[in-house]
Parts: sequence; structure tokens; C-alpha cells
Amino acid sequence: MNVTIAIPDDVAVRLGSEVELERRALEALALEGYRAGRLTRPELGRMLGLEDGYALDGFLQAHGVAGATSASSDADREADDLVARFRAFAARHTLGGLDIKDLISEGRR
Repeated sequence: MNVTIAIPDDVAVRLGSEVELERRALEALALEGYRAGRLTRPELGRMLGLEDGYALDGFLQAHGVAGATSASSDADREADDLVARFRAFAARHTLGGLDIKDLISEGRR
């Protein structure tokens, strides 16, 4: 879809070239849609033509979106959950009367 926006010439001159304005308007619209929850991360990346998650994280970080590189990642959330489950498991289980911490200490001797 193409959208046309009318900007007075004297104002447009101070805002940049036509190409710069087009990109900045697209980024502003996409970012506002993402912040409002109307766009998902994949949709945002596709709209902006960003090749991978790293480029998208960089864009979000550059625009002050909190948690762009960690909390927003499903993989990071899964890793945090796995660590929490392991810690809960380790707190309840021992091996030969030794808890996990003691086993690690024994292995270092």
C-alpha cells in the first residue's frame, strides 16, 4: 500500500530529502504500531525490511524500546524458565547425600 502525506514545502526542506522523510515516516509509523501492540516483532521487521532479529533488536534499542535485546526474545524467556526449573530441581535433589553445590566442590578437589 502506498500512502501520501502532504507537508508544506518550507517545513519539508528542514526535515530532509524525500527519501529520508519516507523512511523516517515509515519507521515512526511502524514503531508506534509496535509500541501500541498492533504489530508483532516479525511484522515490524518485515515492514522495515530488516533481515534478522539482530537488526530488529538494534532498531528497537536505538529507538529506546525497553528490553529490546533480552526480555522481548522468546528464546531468552525459555532459557530463564529452564534455569529456574533447574534451580528448583537442584534444591530438592541430592546424590549420595551431597547437594549439587557440594558435588561441584568435590569435583574440583
